[in-house]
Amino acid sequence: MEKFPIFVLHHPYLFSLLFVILTLLIWNIFGGIVGGVKILTTDEATQLINRENAEVVDIRSQKEFENGHIINAKNISSQELPEKFNKLRKDSGKGIIFYCTNGSLSLKEAQKLMRQGEEMIYCLKGGVTSWQNANLPLTKGLKSNS
Repeated sequence: MEKFPIFVLHHPYLFSLLFVILTLLIWNIFGGIVGGVKILTTDEATQLINRENAEVVDIRSQKEFENGHIINAKNISSQELPEKFNKLRKDSGKGIIFYCTNGSLSLKEAQKLMRQGEEMIYCLKGGVTSWQNANLPLTKGLKSNS
């Protein structure tokens, strides 16, 4: 253990890389908790959709949405979300699950809504990619936006 400071002094690049990787790993594990958004696995999302009739919102582009989306999902792009969220919340009153391609954009948008005082906001971990990897069904075509 006494050689650790010497290692750090002789290899600052490796030590900084280790620090960055550990920080990203910790953020990946605990980032959703810090933001207040409940991150759902595909199984948890399916249960919420089936048992509590949660609303599902795809925040990808319309073209991506048309190429394949979760059944009964609404397509509201991240740019439209601030203006259309209030209508969505009024119509729903239930939990709302956001997803994007890999989960990063939807998490950021969900955290913004949580900071504004919204409740029952969820995010699909891994986005539509994790949904496909779990062999869950997607549907193609266009469904009305909100």
